[in-house]
Amino acid sequence: MKFVKIVCNAIIAFLLCSFGTNEKAIVVKVKNNLNKERSFETVTLTKEFLKVNDLTSLGIRDKKTGKLLVTQLVDTNSDGIMDELLFQPVVAAKATQEFEVVKVSEKERPKSIDYCYSRFVPERTDDYTWENNKVAFRVYGPVAQKMIEDKVPGGTLSSGVDAWLKRVDYPIINKWYKKNSERPGAYHEDSGEGLDNFHVGASRGVGGIAVKVKDQYYYSKNYIEYKTITTGPIRTSFYLKYADWDANGNKIIESKIVSLDLGSRMSKFETSIEGTKSIAAGLTLHEKKGKVTGDKKKGWLSYYEPIGNSEIGTAIVASKKYFCDYETYDTSEVDLSNAYANLKVKNNKVVYYAGHAWKEQGDIKNAEQWQNYLSQFAENINNPLVVSLAK
Repeated sequence: MKFVKIVCNAIIAFLLCSFGTNEKAIVVKVKNNLNKERSFETVTLTKEFLKVNDLTSLGIRDKKTGKLLVTQLVDTNSDGIMDELLFQPVVAAKATQEFEVVKVSEKERPKSIDYCYSRFVPERTDDYTWENNKVAFRVYGPVAQKMIEDKVPGGTLSSGVDAWLKRVDYPIINKWYKKNSERPGAYHEDSGEGLDNFHVGASRGVGGIAVKVKDQYYYSKNYIEYKTITTGPIRTSFYLKYADWDANGNKIIESKIVSLDLGSRMSKFETSIEGTKSIAAGLTLHEKKGKVTGDKKKGWLSYYEPIGNSEIGTAIVASKKYFCDYETYDTSEVDLSNAYANLKVKNNKVVYYAGHAWKEQGDIKNAEQWQNYLSQFAENINNPLVVSLAK
């Protein structure tokens, strides 16, 4: 009887193993239609797309090499259930690459630094700051606004976007805020990792928006609500809401989801807006010592200027669906001179990208290289990777 039981258990185990190996894997095809290699572009897989009920135990394996890729799970609506599985493939020019969706344990899952990070910063009034391995940014909240309105020193009244200039790939937000709390103003000095010497004031900074009515630009004030959606090795994203604001009698209702992916210099702004058919996304001109350039056909606007003892390029990029044209607004009023990308609002939404490149970071060292980066970036967003399931 003992021998029979052992044989039966062995047969059952064999059948279970056979079932597991014969179970058809989900194969995702990623197609690159451009004549260049694509990397540092994020593929987003949802439960609905994969036809699965749960993403938490899934990973991505390169079908050709058998290598597991770094992935990130995202709960988009804070209900405790993961809604998206992110990964970044490398796909050769004019090629299609296949990836298997496989079950992985936490021990098997490839580890990576959470390069893409963001958080609310109560220790510095109420900044909201975000970064990846290339760039960093921040915006300002309601406490900073009230300080200005109450004439309390140290506040900021602006819906412009600040640029933090980093020369290292590792996260610096927490470190810089810590040293600034110990010695106010410390992050304005470069200790080898970079610094914050980019002035925003009332300007649009790097990608703040305005509504133009009769040659006049109108702005919102500081954000009034925030919610962190995700941080991780591939993406950080968060939600911002603004108090309703007036543009020459037009009530503007504005909120947005901002995201920044690994390897990109450009934050993505997915803006929900009511009360206008177009917006202007701006770049501050500072002392007007730089040069505004753009390409209406490709869909980008750039400002390249000196900063400190170095140089910086800032930019707005949008797909052909949204990009109209660009213009320069030059005024004697402090901080109000900006270069603007004029963008169409479609069904109360507009999507654009804003970012920067600091010469000292090392990857982009002049205006020509910056413009080439923008042209390549614009080409990519107008020709996204095509993702499908293998039949």
